Amino acid sequence: MAARGPDRDLLARVALCAVCAREARGFGYCHGLRWDRHPHHRFCSRRCQDAGSAIAQRNNGMIDKTAREAQAIRDARRLFAETLNDLGLMAPFFDRSAAEIDRLIEAAVTGYIDSMQDQAARKERTGTALDDPLPF
Repeated sequence: MAARGPDRDLLARVALCAVCAREARGFGYCHGLRWDRHPHHRFCSRRCQDAGSAIAQRNNGMIDKTAREAQAIRDARRLFAETLNDLGLMAPFFDRSAAEIDRLIEAAVTGYIDSMQDQAARKERTGTALDDPLPF
């Protein structure tokens, strides 16, 4: 039976540690302090905060990739390798680990999504996504 009254409100406010799922106690991490783009992860201790922030730094702000996200990254490796071959760029990547290749794929996908979101936000403000010049 679900809790009612003050007990229910208390349960709803308890944040869980992103690493061990114990009650979070004021420690946190947001990748690059980009609150508008990345989740704010909460932790129970400095030990979990250190572990969680290291994971998030390797994964562009994510701590817990979904199974679908992880599978999509693995599936993209083949096309990435084929493109490297087509462009004659495979040699520098040949001895890289799967984790390093995944990191490159994640960076490209994150950059693409960030740009699409930025363009959409500019369109809402100015009427067209291309009104604002690119920063480079």
